[in-house]
Amino acid sequence: MRTILLDTNAYVRFLAGDERVLASLAGAGHVYLSVFVLGELLAGFRLGTKEKPNRQLLERFLAKPGVEVLDATRETAEYFGLIKSALKKAGQPIPLNDVWIAAQALETGSVLITYDSHFAVVPGLRTWDELG
Repeated sequence: MRTILLDTNAYVRFLAGDERVLASLAGAGHVYLSVFVLGELLAGFRLGTKEKPNRQLLERFLAKPGVEVLDATRETAEYFGLIKSALKKAGQPIPLNDVWIAAQALETGSVLITYDSHFAVVPGLRTWDELG
């Protein structure tokens, strides 16, 4: 069983019943949700009209066995520095939160479940097959 890290768009698609995300979750031994993804979700909830039910769904998801929120660590910061500098040198920047999310995926050895193709430029990052 593999370890996965869900990106914001993958969590949203999970809620919508996306079969590919559901299959990835079913095949995972451990599921991480980055604190940066959590922040993006909470910001989205506040901007929408269903904040309370969205928070309740998220809390139920986070309470499942094998699901864990990742906080940033010094090691995360080291990976962040490596990724951000490598992408800048290559002229391939990605959104700042996504650098942090990629750093946590590398730190934990997780496969990143995302629909954002720009993650493909992150050296050493493993993304799921659906990204192409």
